[in-house]
Amino acid sequence: MEWLIISIVVVVVLVLAATTFIINKGKKIARLEDGPAKVKGRSDEAEPNARSATATATLPKPSVETPPADDAANAPTGEKPSGDTTVDGTTSAPTDTDTTAPPSSAIPTSAEPVEDIVVPDSPAELVELEQPPSTKKRMGRLRDRLARSNSAFGRGLLAVISKEQLDEDDWEDLEDNLLQADVGVAATTHIVEQLRTKSKVLGTASPDQLRNLLADELVEALSPEMDRTVRSKSTDGKPAIVMVVGVNGTGKTTTCGKLARVLVGDGNTVLMGAADTFRAAAADQLQTWGERVGVDVIRGPEQADPASVAFDAVKEGISRNVDTVLIDTAGRLHTKIGLMDELGKVGRVIAKHKPIEETLLVLDATTGQNGVVQAKVFTEVVDITGVVLTKLDGSAKGGIVISVQRELGVPVKLVGLGEGKDDLAPFDPREFVEGLLANG
Repeated sequence: MEWLIISIVVVVVLVLAATTFIINKGKKIARLEDGPAKVKGRSDEAEPNARSATATATLPKPSVETPPADDAANAPTGEKPSGDTTVDGTTSAPTDTDTTAPPSSAIPTSAEPVEDIVVPDSPAELVELEQPPSTKKRMGRLRDRLARSNSAFGRGLLAVISKEQLDEDDWEDLEDNLLQADVGVAATTHIVEQLRTKSKVLGTASPDQLRNLLADELVEALSPEMDRTVRSKSTDGKPAIVMVVGVNGTGKTTTCGKLARVLVGDGNTVLMGAADTFRAAAADQLQTWGERVGVDVIRGPEQADPASVAFDAVKEGISRNVDTVLIDTAGRLHTKIGLMDELGKVGRVIAKHKPIEETLLVLDATTGQNGVVQAKVFTEVVDITGVVLTKLDGSAKGGIVISVQRELGVPVKLVGLGEGKDDLAPFDPREFVEGLLANG
């Protein structure tokens, strides 16, 4: 009985051992069968990374058009993909000498647009060009605007000469009005003396007669014989160069933009140079004016050398064969020697291309005699050929027209009559005086 029990136990142990052996054998076989597939999977995952690293480190010449390694499977029959093929059919990573091309986006091409140049998508985005009025159409504006402004200068003169008979006090009042309007001492003395003499010749002069006599004397004091034409065309086959100068706050850049409108209205082709590189908004302001009438602006980076910008503008104007190159310069105080010397440099650099036809000085009419002092300093640095007076319509210092011409010996060529885009008008002595005394 005991042997039977021992035999059963031995059989059970043997069965369990055999079962365990069979199970372990099966697991081992399964691992051996799954192993190559797992290794292959890891190789496939590593391959794109290896190819990407090689493509980044070794860029081929742009002319090479070898397809990327990722597309090797799509290569025509007979072409071998890059890398070595292993026994199990997988592809190994390329070596360091691999010449596989990177994706096309990584290769720079000359056809890519330059970021600094902005090209409109369509002509519809361009600003519609305006057609400004010509000089001839602007001639009557000076008289009309002054007549409507009812300036203090004109009112003061008319208040004196409207009397039936002028006594000594009246003549002194007339003299005071002229001096307060900054006509100047010498010019005032001459005008009053001439008016007194002519009124004595007439005997009894009516207010209308006195007004006409005063108008004649004022026109004479304004030197009507002076040439007030803005020389916008040259006779040497190159563009006429017009440089605009002045102190800060006179409306110089605005005047430059308005002058471009005057020139375009007269049929000139114009190119502007933004040589005011110290004020950040100056070039943008000038460009806005130019876009309205189809005038291009040559500009440089902020704080660039103004002489260099002016030189390039003239050079470009010659290349384009335009009629006029209009140069805007930075506003500067007449007391700043360094800035005044720089203005002289701009003029000298431009002259390397050709002489400057016009150098226009912009003055604020409301500054009176101080404007005359400023003008004198500018004439010592550059050759001023004409004056542009801004804010003349509302100024009580309208007499500066007379004094600045007498002091500088150059004509007032243009006057600003308001803030409108076409409120820059040619100066005419008779129109100015008639507008001044229009309410008499």
